[in-house]
Amino acid sequence: MNTEKGFIHIYCGDGKGKTTAALGLAVRAAGAGKNVHFVQLLKGNPTSELNSLKFIPNITVDRPQKGFGFTWEMTDNQKAELTEIHNTLLLSAFERMALGDTDMLIIDEFCGAYNKGLLDKKIADRVFFERPFSCELVITGREPEEKFIEAADYVSEIICRKHPYACGVPARKGIEF
Repeated sequence: MNTEKGFIHIYCGDGKGKTTAALGLAVRAAGAGKNVHFVQLLKGNPTSELNSLKFIPNITVDRPQKGFGFTWEMTDNQKAELTEIHNTLLLSAFERMALGDTDMLIIDEFCGAYNKGLLDKKIADRVFFERPFSCELVITGREPEEKFIEAADYVSEIICRKHPYACGVPARKGIEF
């Protein structure tokens, strides 16, 4: 049983690289023999990083099994369906932590799903504030609530100064997804 305190990390901001930073930390933790559970919210389409994570035995991944597109494109029914999926993913992650087999929990796009009401905030707060003492927690997304920033041990803001998307370049496989 690990008795070492787990810290809270937030990767936030409008720049590219929040998920990439969290994944880098996952690979580092896995390389040190830690069990990492990676939960991806809002994203259901195939991404290249998930292809790589399949080769690392002590990293598990849970995410929606289908893509819903951008939130502004979703119907109310799609939002309700995605909210249920997110709640299930969060409850499952909480159960895994409670069993003690998760050294690090990463919740990608936590802030976006939270801010857009695409999860039950009571469940999300429970996962965030009631995690086991030794579990390292990493969340990503834009505009984290102040209560999360205050509770965090690390907050890294990634700022977009320039991005090819602004010039009409679409997301590129292996770089943005």
